[in-house]
Amino acid sequence: MASGLTLEELGEGLGTASTVLRGNAGSAGLDTPVPTCPSWTVLDLVAHQGMVHRWATSHVRGAPETDPLRFEAEGRAAADVLGWFDEGATALLQALFDAPDDLVAQTFLRDAPAPRVFWTRRQCFETTVHAVDAMAARLGRAPLPDETWLRPRLATDGIDELLTGFVPRDKQGVQPERATRLLVRPDDAALAWLLDLAPDRPASTTRLTGADAVATDADVVWAGGAVELFLRLWSRTGAEPADALEGWWRETVSVTWG
Repeated sequence: MASGLTLEELGEGLGTASTVLRGNAGSAGLDTPVPTCPSWTVLDLVAHQGMVHRWATSHVRGAPETDPLRFEAEGRAAADVLGWFDEGATALLQALFDAPDDLVAQTFLRDAPAPRVFWTRRQCFETTVHAVDAMAARLGRAPLPDETWLRPRLATDGIDELLTGFVPRDKQGVQPERATRLLVRPDDAALAWLLDLAPDRPASTTRLTGADAVATDADVVWAGGAVELFLRLWSRTGAEPADALEGWWRETVSVTWG
């Protein structure tokens, strides 16, 4: 499935998120805790994201790194950690720019677009989530949706990647205690997603448009602005779970760290 954004928009999103992460990390200081990533400091965050950028670049350049953690160690040892981060972000953007449209590279999500778009999209949203973490470190709390740079169009595509790409993967293991039909419906987008979550079968996601996005029956509806929902689905709101389903979501589906 092609992304709802163009390759250029995704590349711009990646570049912007890298800038936001770098700027907030510098303002916060490397020893500052990251409220949205318990046990992490800003140094941990920057070293992790710089490692991911270099790992992604190795795939796009056709020489996948088999020990990406060596990049993280390199970052931690760098005399100028933020400069090291900048170098990795720039190298990734250049690799994606140089890559042909028919790039041959591994992809690892369900419903993935072609590899060049896949890697640009994945790194756009990987970096976006961690840029929010850097903002949280600077603020001392999770940022509110309108305190971020995010806009509904970008957030909607990020939601789509999470719900259609990550959730249905067999390895995700998303199996709640009882069957639940969860509808995720942004107020400011033309898309919605119906998730079928059950203990006895793999999770599935149906992308909905038009009247179906409004009229579909569900056991639970998560609605709100696209930016709000993007942050909620990635557990970046700083708020306690609204109910048992959201508590399960955070423990099972959302990104973990350590």
